[in-house]
Amino acid sequence: MPENERITAISGLVAERNEEIIDLRRTFHRYPELSFQEYHTADMIFDRLHEVPGIEVSRPTETSVLAAIKGSMPGKMVALRSDIDALPIQEENDLPYRSQNIGTMHACGHDGHAAMLVGAAKVLAELRSDMKGEIRCIFQHAEEKHPGGAKDLVKLGLLNGVDAILALHLFTSLPAGKIGLASGPLMAAPDNFTISIWGKGGHAAMPEDTIDPVLISAQIVTALQNIVSRQTSALKSVVLSITNIQGGSAFNIIPERVDLKGTVRTFDRDTRLEVPKRMENIIKGICIAYGAKYTFDYELGYDPVVNSSSVVGKVTEILKEEFGAKALVKANPVMWGEDFSAYLHRLPGMLIFIGAGNKRKGISHPHHHPCFNIDEEALSIGTRVLACSALGLLERM
Repeated sequence: MPENERITAISGLVAERNEEIIDLRRTFHRYPELSFQEYHTADMIFDRLHEVPGIEVSRPTETSVLAAIKGSMPGKMVALRSDIDALPIQEENDLPYRSQNIGTMHACGHDGHAAMLVGAAKVLAELRSDMKGEIRCIFQHAEEKHPGGAKDLVKLGLLNGVDAILALHLFTSLPAGKIGLASGPLMAAPDNFTISIWGKGGHAAMPEDTIDPVLISAQIVTALQNIVSRQTSALKSVVLSITNIQGGSAFNIIPERVDLKGTVRTFDRDTRLEVPKRMENIIKGICIAYGAKYTFDYELGYDPVVNSSSVVGKVTEILKEEFGAKALVKANPVMWGEDFSAYLHRLPGMLIFIGAGNKRKGISHPHHHPCFNIDEEALSIGTRVLACSALGLLERM
């Protein structure tokens, strides 16, 4: 099928399914499930696809789904991946489809990712008679919780024979209607740490008889930022955030212990390995100065997401034909983490940002916020991006 005819066919088929895709996204949103617990979500996806002609559906794990669409002619293989898990957040939106699961919310757009890939799979199945090769749709569990679900699926062989892989991420910092593309580093390595400070507790009215872990922790929090501002080149991005401090039980008691938790985000490998060494030097020095003890645990998270320049180049040309050059914008790297990097270690691919913000509609809250939402006009755009990119890559590789 000529490219212009394929584009027209995809646009028409997505338009026919637009209400279905929106309804499915709202269903996922209403019943979110945490990482490694996505049983009902996986069941819904399987049920939506297993009776569709031309789609072979399987369950690589209890909480993931694989849908394979084989063309009528031999050729290359492209994979499309969606994450499907939610976050431990209590939703504050007043919506008819707000989360029904207390303390759990789709606050990062994975409900939309899953709905778009279900829609794209159905569209691609209708076009398989003119398709060369195979497209695998991977509905992945546990992106939000390290060690993540991507490594599980790679080990199970879901990438065997695959030549390239694509994923989308709805992005409210980008207006709906825009598509963000970038070669090279796009998302950072998200590492986590825990610091425990042991001092000597006592009466708050007699601090001279104590070793105050609260005061020591405050100095550590401040001093750690010197790693970013004074020990790292401004050309090598680093974010170091303390996100949790716990200690003490009363107004008049200096506690024995304070615990701190946080995250470090980097792109550069050498910087990533150097930061925890510098952190411990600071923590150790301050504790020695005050006579306190400490423990420092540092956990490496996902590797950075680095898009393949060759795949980005091909997909850019494909999407120009479908959406026009004005819809495409250069995506700036963000310090988020994403286990999509596990796939990119094995084969070329890219992650694409789909604009989902709309200030006029009041849709501007950041990801992981209890009032996060998306402009649902982004769903049809993302579905078209998936279908066009997959078919276009099969022709161009």
